Amino acid sequence: MARELPTGGVAAGVVPRPLPPGVRRRRFLQAVANHTVLVALSAMFLMPFVFVVLTALMTDRQALSAAIWPRPFRWSNFLEVFRAIDLVRYTWNTVQVAVGATVGVVVSCVPVAYALSRLRWRGRQAAFVVVLSTLMLPFQVTVVPLYIIFVRFGWIPSLKPLIVPMFFGDAFSIFLLRQFFLTIPEELTDAARVDGASELQIMTRVVVPLAKPAIAAVALFQFLYSWNDLFAPLLFVGGDPNLWTLSIGLAQFRTMTQVDWNLMMAASVLFMLPVIVLFFLAQRVFVEGVTLTGVKG
Repeated sequence: MARELPTGGVAAGVVPRPLPPGVRRRRFLQAVANHTVLVALSAMFLMPFVFVVLTALMTDRQALSAAIWPRPFRWSNFLEVFRAIDLVRYTWNTVQVAVGATVGVVVSCVPVAYALSRLRWRGRQAAFVVVLSTLMLPFQVTVVPLYIIFVRFGWIPSLKPLIVPMFFGDAFSIFLLRQFFLTIPEELTDAARVDGASELQIMTRVVVPLAKPAIAAVALFQFLYSWNDLFAPLLFVGGDPNLWTLSIGLAQFRTMTQVDWNLMMAASVLFMLPVIVLFFLAQRVFVEGVTLTGVKG
């Protein structure tokens, strides 16, 4: 006979009692209801993307009609996009900007976040408040002096204004990394100091390996922002078509094909495809970094 423990558990090696039919039915219906809501919400978020993909596979007449399913599937639309614009060059420029900006943000923000979270020095909280206060300044406020500075440096038009400033830190990334660093037990860093490790060694060998999920989240945020950004590339490199990014190329392609919505949607699919692949490859680390980032401090 199974013997129930006072805490509601079951003794080791004893078969638990089966649940009553009413309880099992209620749990089953609850699980079905929860999954139904999740499926419905997922369908709502996927419908626009499905619409874009289906339209990209239609003919020009079907794209302007009320048809939902392409008949036949016109895969040649993607090849026509490559013939219409220099998509390979735009992709290469965008990759340079996105990768360079991501590397710059990670390299510059990790030491600052470490200093604001793990080191004890006078004025640390004031410095953190100053860093956070920069979040209240939109890019459009500082764009005029930045443009003048870049002109005097001779960086207009070039990709440098889109990459080099990222090596001087980003307030949101610093905040996100600092909050994660605060969740790391101080006993680990104190033990490393007792063993004679320097602050640089503690940061690179103790804190950074434990903060890989948060660093991956910051890197993915910056990569997506740089990949989708239109305003800054249009301002700094808009005068040179050889330096256009995908966002500028897609905007220009829209003006060229105002009626051919199937080609426009095909270009949009090609624009989104690398980002979607990257997100699925880094999904586990990204979600872990976002969910584990605390609000301590």
